Amino acid sequence: MSHHRLAPNVHEHNNALEAALSALRTELELPGAYPDDAVADAKAAVESLQLPAYDLTAVEFVTIDPASSTDLDQALFIERDGDGYHVLYAIADVPAFVSPGGPLDAETRRRGQTFYAPDGRIPLHPEIISEQAGSLLPDQDCSAFVWDFRLDSAAEVTSVAVRRARIRSRAKLSYKGTQAELDAGTAPPVLRLLKEVGLKRVELERARGGASLNMPDQEIVQLPDGSYRIAAAPQLPVEDWNAQISLMTGMAAARLMLTGKVGILRTMPSPDERSLNHFRLQTEALGKPWDGEVSYGEYLRSLDPTDPRQLAIMHSAGMLFRGASYTAFDGSVPEDAIQSAIGAAYAHTTAPLRRLVDRFVLVICEALSNGGKVPAWAREALPTLPEIMAGSDQLASRMEKMALDTVEAALLVNHVGQEFDAIVISGSKPQKDNGKNGNGNGNGNGGSGSIQIADPAVTARCAGELEPGTKVRVRLVSSDIATREVHFELAQ
Repeated sequence: MSHHRLAPNVHEHNNALEAALSALRTELELPGAYPDDAVADAKAAVESLQLPAYDLTAVEFVTIDPASSTDLDQALFIERDGDGYHVLYAIADVPAFVSPGGPLDAETRRRGQTFYAPDGRIPLHPEIISEQAGSLLPDQDCSAFVWDFRLDSAAEVTSVAVRRARIRSRAKLSYKGTQAELDAGTAPPVLRLLKEVGLKRVELERARGGASLNMPDQEIVQLPDGSYRIAAAPQLPVEDWNAQISLMTGMAAARLMLTGKVGILRTMPSPDERSLNHFRLQTEALGKPWDGEVSYGEYLRSLDPTDPRQLAIMHSAGMLFRGASYTAFDGSVPEDAIQSAIGAAYAHTTAPLRRLVDRFVLVICEALSNGGKVPAWAREALPTLPEIMAGSDQLASRMEKMALDTVEAALLVNHVGQEFDAIVISGSKPQKDNGKNGNGNGNGNGGSGSIQIADPAVTARCAGELEPGTKVRVRLVSSDIATREVHFELAQ
């Protein structure tokens, strides 16, 4: 992981940076403190919680998350089952804490999801639920929706059921620690089986034409001295294996709801031919051509994000993952029910502490799995959820981009006039200057594009004639923390 701190006179810019990041909350009208009536509703729910009679506390569940996480949605147990596997996947029972039509229900619908702002998390639920009673913390008896899977020797699902149960996690594991144990050969059986099943599920993903764009994680981190850095690192293999269990659960949820003809799916169309052709040209320009003989999903898995050119390819691959939305249905099955990147019908169901829609999917699937009646409150909410989630997703994306732009400007503010090596991610041909060439400096050079600088790891616009995939030398013209604007030009 590479860490990029602010330049030496960081303290001169800390106030400007903190002000700009704080201003995002006002500018984007992000949710503020949790309303008193909703907090009271949450406290009452926690105090009156009755754990399910079905007792799975003897099962040695574990959670695997980033080390700092306290809102733990999922707990896992895997054991061998003949030549196949038995997987139990417990999901936090958030519906147990939210009274339909109450103040807490209303506030969660206003929020839609947890927002991870650089100056602090804005939770979907009050902390008494999201980080305490509702979180699958170790050594705490919790209510959970437990998905019970039987898999064959290839890790294909042969049976699935879901029901509420009382569980108790044995350990809160981190991705880094888990990966280290697996690499050292000291991991317990449940983790070794996670790797075994995860690798087989990756092969099944390849076979069905699924695609994962495993971009390096970029996180804005505040340091003890008050400065910030952008921490970026490729995903660890165990993160992919763990994600495969979540994907398997989301696919099972979709099948249950499609069979029952009621629910809400996460859908995404296949990339169109124009996007595929453009991406193919980009890969040629960046020196690792995709010939189309293998699926684009398999090609993406072959990329090395530590190689700047291949990282640029991953950035350009974003064009293949457009158009994701939520599709609600009741009484008839949608015609286009596929999430193309996964290569199957899919539903969000494994993160109810952090995402609103999962709460509804869980109760629908539990009812369908056990021959019960889908609760009216869940059914009635279905038509409203796509708009709520779309608005929430757009707000989260805007916030993440604006926050990253702000910190990138701060990382560069002391380097105006300096030159950097860069890779061109995208470019446009120069146009005849009409005084409005959009270069940011009005110098009439024409053309512009996006560049990737390796150190600090910044993606920015650059004026000039830029050819995708080429290495260029660029000069930083200006960097403004307050406006989040960074301008480069080609060095002469």
